Amino acid sequence: MCGIAGQYCFKGGRPKSRLLAAMSERLAHRGPDGEGTHISGSTGLVHRRLAIIDLSPDGLQPMTNEDSSLWLVFNGEIYNFVELREELAKKGHTFYSKSDTEVILHAYEEWGHDCLARFNGMWAFALWDERKQELFCARDRFGIKPFYYTTVGGSFLFASEIKALLVHPDAGNTPDDKMLCTYLAWGVQDHCSRTMFEGILQIEPGHALIVTREGIQPPFRYWDITVNPEIGTDSDEEAIATHLRELLTDAARSHLKSDVAVGTCLSGGIDSSTLAVIINTLIRKDSPDRVGTRQKTFSVVFSNKKFDESQYINDVVAATGVDAARTEPTPNQLWEDIDRLVYIQDEPFGSLSMYAQYCVMRLASTKVKVVLDGQGADELLAGYLGYQGSYIRELIWTFHWGTALSEIIGSIRHHHGFFTAALQQLRVRKARRGLLKCIPETIDRYQGTLDKVLYRELVSTNLPELLHYEDRNSMAFSIEARVPYLDIRVAEYIASLPFKEKIHNGVTKAVLRRAIKGLIPESIRCRQDKMGFVTPEECWMKNELRPFVLGILSSGSFKSRPYWDADAVAKNYLAFIEGTSAYSFDVWRIICAEMWLRKFIDSPCGTAPVA
Repeated sequence: MCGIAGQYCFKGGRPKSRLLAAMSERLAHRGPDGEGTHISGSTGLVHRRLAIIDLSPDGLQPMTNEDSSLWLVFNGEIYNFVELREELAKKGHTFYSKSDTEVILHAYEEWGHDCLARFNGMWAFALWDERKQELFCARDRFGIKPFYYTTVGGSFLFASEIKALLVHPDAGNTPDDKMLCTYLAWGVQDHCSRTMFEGILQIEPGHALIVTREGIQPPFRYWDITVNPEIGTDSDEEAIATHLRELLTDAARSHLKSDVAVGTCLSGGIDSSTLAVIINTLIRKDSPDRVGTRQKTFSVVFSNKKFDESQYINDVVAATGVDAARTEPTPNQLWEDIDRLVYIQDEPFGSLSMYAQYCVMRLASTKVKVVLDGQGADELLAGYLGYQGSYIRELIWTFHWGTALSEIIGSIRHHHGFFTAALQQLRVRKARRGLLKCIPETIDRYQGTLDKVLYRELVSTNLPELLHYEDRNSMAFSIEARVPYLDIRVAEYIASLPFKEKIHNGVTKAVLRRAIKGLIPESIRCRQDKMGFVTPEECWMKNELRPFVLGILSSGSFKSRPYWDADAVAKNYLAFIEGTSAYSFDVWRIICAEMWLRKFIDSPCGTAPVA
């Protein structure tokens, strides 16, 4: 896990050392263990190292091959690198390190751009091919690792984080109004190649691009996922569950590969609890030395019982004996952290629930350098309750009356409170969109059949945004976050299963619940609610954060923005304070957007831009 950046100059230009050094400095938190720069002709590559695999100097980047015809900067992990190295060695390739980085170089030598299909992992990399005079840039299948780029001053600039691109005086000076307005209206971001900075783009998940002297070639998709649209009939449920459990176990095993200490994020939900218990089993069976004899877990707790999952965390601790560390975020602490939080995320974020994860990563950084997390399971297994509405609608449209009735009854039995609250929230959010003066793109996450909904959630409307938050929150504290549910074998297998393996009689994640029966405590396996790392946002916004919010709403900069009706927003917030208007995340999004505009647009963040 690292930070990467670079410059490719068109028309015979030369990279600027001062610019590359400034970009490297902006990424220092991503790689405190070392830095490297390589300039070759029209290309300059920068790397900040967070040493995880092969801690020796042999793992330093930018890394080259035997004849120095290829140079690579890489951020991520290739979990099957040992197997690939053995295969490539049999084909005659010689290795000088024990790192997965070198495997990418030789895989490119052997298979060219098709090497991407061979990798199981997470990655963002730029590979300079001296012979072809082209820069090959790629991002992993789900976009776990970030890759941003822009074209300014006759050159192509790229970096792991947008803030590194902003050191160039002509990069990201203005907001992308359409993207910002879409975020304000729908809470969606990272759903396409554009960012909230005009002219700054990202390589989308499962895509790669090539840069030549002629410019940036159109990005191309090298991988896609297919979500099975079948509702499902009789099948060997035991065999399916057993296979999923085996895949998850092997994915966890491969994600534990590390030369530094590894821990686990534990929310108390099904996904993270499953990982924690599987890892505990692997400790007894495989004795991974970087985990130790007791697994270290990291959790958020709250004194407000409405948001607290301590009882479930305690159940996991009792069942496994893990070394459990906990933290309780507070609004006062948030007030102290908010400036850095906005800075570290690069773009405004949708709710304060993300702050809980930030606090977990800060806690984890005191004990480990790598954490495993349960991200991706909800989108793969239809875990969010809103998906049930899409499913029931599809069942009715396709005349599956009996199944539809069973799902309706099950949803009412298990989730009546959620759907009642969701309907109220839909009305509140629709009304709050009326506070905006800008015209957003229309985003309907739940439109269409369930297979199309889950596909969009995986590749655009939800998962990429959550992975964005996770990457920035973890790297803020020089922590590598790994997500075993997005192991390509696990993800493609779950996607191939029919809907009845995901939602059955109103119960979410049906196949996972069967797969972990007898493995995790029943109190967690049978949970029907969903929380994850959340904060008491509504309470904070109404009470402790009130002076902070009122200060923003009364400021001259807030009143001058073209995106919202400032007076109407202030009036609406006061109605919420007085209890005559319900809360919704739209309130926070507007406040966060104002802070982001101040930090990144009104006056460029950090040091002065460098030409």
